[in-house]
Amino acid sequence: MAEEQQPAQPQEGAENNGPQFAMQRIYLRDFSFEAPMGAEAFRKQWKPKVGQELNTKTNKIEDNLYEVILTLTITVKIEEETAFLVEVQQAGLFSISGLEGQQLAQVMNTACPQILFPYAREAIDNVVTKGSFPALMLPPINFDALFAQALAQAKAKSEESSASVN
Repeated sequence: MAEEQQPAQPQEGAENNGPQFAMQRIYLRDFSFEAPMGAEAFRKQWKPKVGQELNTKTNKIEDNLYEVILTLTITVKIEEETAFLVEVQQAGLFSISGLEGQQLAQVMNTACPQILFPYAREAIDNVVTKGSFPALMLPPINFDALFAQALAQAKAKSEESSASVN
């Protein structure tokens, strides 16, 4: 009979000072669906123009506990009229320790939204189909690339403002 291996337990008095990351809870913070065209949307040829806005916000709840809110706004237009508009705020509580400054900002703006996005995408897809519209197949989002782009823009803006002062 094989012996079960027990996970290694830290020795008494030993502290784990390395970075730690844990998801505590995922929840739907706010949700809105509007179909301003009403039945007229179903009478027109379905050639939608889909617009997507994305935003993340973080709130420090207490030491090492952060709320991250991913806001997705989807606007679908037919012939310049809004067929429907969906906005979802998918949120999560994350325990993060051992990270500071740039590393903490990167985790909260990349790893956390990456975890939240599939939940937001599912919520949007569910309400759109219940609204009797074709399902939206939102593509994955590269949050690492978006974060790098935001850093580059902030750096360029900072250099631009410091150059105009001199």
